[in-house]
Amino acid sequence: MPRIDAPTVVEHHSKQRAALLAAGGDLLASRGVDAVTPAAVGAAAGLARSSVYQYFDSSPALIAAIVEDAFPRATDELRAAVAKAGPPSAQVDAYVRTALKMATDPAHRSLYALGRTELPSACRARLAELHAEQHAPLRAALGELAVPDQSVIDGAAKKRVESRLLTVLHQGVRA
Repeated sequence: MPRIDAPTVVEHHSKQRAALLAAGGDLLASRGVDAVTPAAVGAAAGLARSSVYQYFDSSPALIAAIVEDAFPRATDELRAAVAKAGPPSAQVDAYVRTALKMATDPAHRSLYALGRTELPSACRARLAELHAEQHAPLRAALGELAVPDQSVIDGAAKKRVESRLLTVLHQGVRA
């Protein structure tokens, strides 16, 4: 009989599921989508592979749960930063700063790992929906500033980040 490690069975199951999602997210971030198997996630969480199947019936179900768990937390973090920021220009700044901070946060690396992998079209569609939810606060602030097209902003931001990164790397090479 497995040992219950919480005051109630419901809390125990919630704790086990959270441990599996955390372990799966770590594996996804560090080793990619192919590493997220019930056996590997169970081992990383300290559970038997058969225990993982009580929560997730397959690797794709586990990956989907990792995404559905992580995206809303990231979206809430972005929304909270924007909500505290004040006028639209400050909201844009808060969104960008928070998004960049999240991009370097190990807790969010698993989501970025998905962008480098082949996923079924239904998964890609769901990721697009989740990204749209994340971008909503930025689109709203840009709308208040009457910025004509977010693709212009996206292109400029990419070029600026790329340019800055190359400058820093070149200076490091010369040092």
